[in-house]
Amino acid sequence: MDTNAGPGPRYRWPILSVSVLIVFAALGLSRFSYTSILPSMKDALDLSNTQAGGLATANLAGYMAMGIVGGALASRFGPRRIITVGLLLACLGMVVTGFATDYGMAFGGRFVSGIGAAASNVPAHGMIGLWFSQRRRGIATGTTATGASIGLVAVGPLVPFIIRTYGESGWRLAWFILAAVVAVVAVISYAVMRDKPGYRPEDHGPAPVRQRGDWRRIYLSGKVWHLGAVYFMFGFAYMAYMTFFVQRLKTDAGYTAESAGRMFMILGLASLACGFIWGFVADWIGRKQAMVTILAVQAVAYAIFALWTGTTAVLISAVMFGLTAWGIPAIMAVVSADLVGPQMAAAVYGFLTAFHGFGQAAGPYVAGKLADIMPTFRTSYLMAAGVALLGAIVLSLLRWAVPVRKPAPAPSYMAAPGEARLD
Repeated sequence: MDTNAGPGPRYRWPILSVSVLIVFAALGLSRFSYTSILPSMKDALDLSNTQAGGLATANLAGYMAMGIVGGALASRFGPRRIITVGLLLACLGMVVTGFATDYGMAFGGRFVSGIGAAASNVPAHGMIGLWFSQRRRGIATGTTATGASIGLVAVGPLVPFIIRTYGESGWRLAWFILAAVVAVVAVISYAVMRDKPGYRPEDHGPAPVRQRGDWRRIYLSGKVWHLGAVYFMFGFAYMAYMTFFVQRLKTDAGYTAESAGRMFMILGLASLACGFIWGFVADWIGRKQAMVTILAVQAVAYAIFALWTGTTAVLISAVMFGLTAWGIPAIMAVVSADLVGPQMAAAVYGFLTAFHGFGQAAGPYVAGKLADIMPTFRTSYLMAAGVALLGAIVLSLLRWAVPVRKPAPAPSYMAAPGEARLD
């Protein structure tokens, strides 16, 4: 087998650029656009808050279901094909959602788009370890995560404009337009992506021969399950915050759709620097310390949004969340490669994504249910703050032995030189 058949080191930059586009489509458009579309869609389909949260749960249930196997499929069949199919599935789900006439049809559309989002997003993050060395992996993965921020910045003003211009059918047209963009990204991804490089990222030497993974060391590792529990709590809290962000501003604080959309755009603008900041921080002070800090900052952001809805308080909350928004997923992708090496990183990240998916599915549903019981969303956001704080505490208890700045000796378990051992 010719292990040098793949592209050389310079091709990592096109790979990184297209990874940003993939995350932009899979998360920024397919998932997070729901926050801006929700108020009009909720009124048109006569949905309760519980049902509105249920649609977010459907999307994340699909994400979770594919997250369990998506990374393993990418490791088996190659990320290029899995990512392309995933983006096309996300596009299909968005179109179905746009045609929905009742809760059941919308539920199905959101579920399918969730499957597609996981099938594209998980490999896009996981494959970074194949192209970048351990010393650069944090900043590279953080850069990939900025795709979601670009999506937030785009949908914040675009969706309200479409809905205002086209009235009752505006929310449907918004889904169709965004789905078309996702389809274009699928074509670009297939044209540019390659499954592996022709060099070893650590030293730009020859690419290693692909090795067979010890799956039990991944799925039965106590360290992986501990990280999974933290990822669950992060997903639960941040999706509760994101899903009803615009709805809370409109129903609880009297914001117009445009002003709420501007706040959502500000959140997106703040998050543009998130990947760079936390990728650098994770590379410098350590993965664990960076993630504990992120969760603590987010807990404060959720508490502020729960207790105050004045313009200044909302701005502070949005900026605090934006500056930390994608830090945990980006670092989890880095940790996956640190633990088992880049060849199996997508499988570990996919397994962790299952925990993330469970949390994301549960958070919006519980938050919506609480909002139907209580007079406002305040209790829902206090709950999110408590869960994020608990995540920081649980993560601080994890015993950590992953080196950051200095290469580690080659482990006995299949990882390339410079990778950490999974115990």
